[in-house]
Amino acid sequence: MSGSRIVVGVDGSSSATRALQWAARQAEVTGAELHVVGAWNWAATYGYVPTGEFDWEQETSSMLDEAIGKAVSAGDGVHFRKYVTQGHPAQVLLDASEGADLLVVGSRGHGGFTGMLLGSVSQYLVTHARCPVVVVRDAES
Repeated sequence: MSGSRIVVGVDGSSSATRALQWAARQAEVTGAELHVVGAWNWAATYGYVPTGEFDWEQETSSMLDEAIGKAVSAGDGVHFRKYVTQGHPAQVLLDASEGADLLVVGSRGHGGFTGMLLGSVSQYLVTHARCPVVVVRDAES
């Protein structure tokens, strides 16, 4: 699948880590490039204006590095790119998946209610993405 691209959304949750692991295996099997996407949006996520020196972009980038380190080992042969973007996760992933061969997300992220089969972001993406979407359930789900 030369030139193919798999996009995976990662938010640091265990469900997203499993989605990244699944996407990395799929990229290895198909030869697709893996685009690992993290979104930060303090206004929507935390409901207050942050003060001080907290760097949301850097924290998101570090979270992605940690998740990639857990899911993609050096010998896997997976070529990946990391993207950190400000915005609502659903819209960021929808935009990132434009023209992709596959979009992969966890079933529930850090938001939402425990016990839901699908989180609001994954539900939105399943109904709005213009490419196939794989929703990976967490082991505890």
